[in-house]
Amino acid sequence: MRIIPAIDIIDGKCVRLSKGDYSTKKVYSDDPLEMAKRFEDFGLEYLHIVDLDGAKSKHIVNHKILESICKETSLNVDFGGGLKSHFDLNIAFQSGARQVTIGSLAVSDPLLVRQWLVDYGADKIMLGADCHNRKIATTGWTETSDLEVLSFIQEYNNDGIKYVVCTDISKDGMLTGPSLDLYKDILSHTSVNLIASGGVSDIDDLERLKAIGCEGAIVGKAIYEGRITLKQLRELC
Repeated sequence: MRIIPAIDIIDGKCVRLSKGDYSTKKVYSDDPLEMAKRFEDFGLEYLHIVDLDGAKSKHIVNHKILESICKETSLNVDFGGGLKSHFDLNIAFQSGARQVTIGSLAVSDPLLVRQWLVDYGADKIMLGADCHNRKIATTGWTETSDLEVLSFIQEYNNDGIKYVVCTDISKDGMLTGPSLDLYKDILSHTSVNLIASGGVSDIDDLERLKAIGCEGAIVGKAIYEGRITLKQLRELC
């Protein structure tokens, strides 16, 4: 299972939210690049970057930070937040992202996302399935749709999606453990490579996600709050 540390960006800084609420913002570093270099120094190979400014404003914002991290580290970076057009997508890839995560647009314009799957390939386009009470949330988690998360993933799986990042918003940033039942349900009814996000609180949580068959796990607040050390992640990897 891939271990993927997360960097969420607001105003050029490395932050974490609780349950996706922007008013709970806590700044952990003024320099996302230095944070990325720390991850690399401990032998981690992957990085999940979320442009929270972009997600809220509905267009890519922090691509310069993405570019600096991709140029100055060897991390395999996936990027999400504010990717709403060909222009945004091209900027993300030109800035060095290996993969992009498409969430809100997969709800509002599925035809365009399906075309991107054809144009860029299923190894480049990941589906962002962020949910609250199993309903898909969009626009930086500020809006909730009527789409049920499993059905949403199944439809895109049928269209060729291989990678899905699924975040249970009620767990995100709360350090209360991941939504194992939700992930088991997704894994038993689809053939996607599932990347779990939200709620990871310790190394045991990562072992549980590995045991149920997740392809990857995103770790954020547990690192920043010292619940999981980079040394532990290096040993686990």
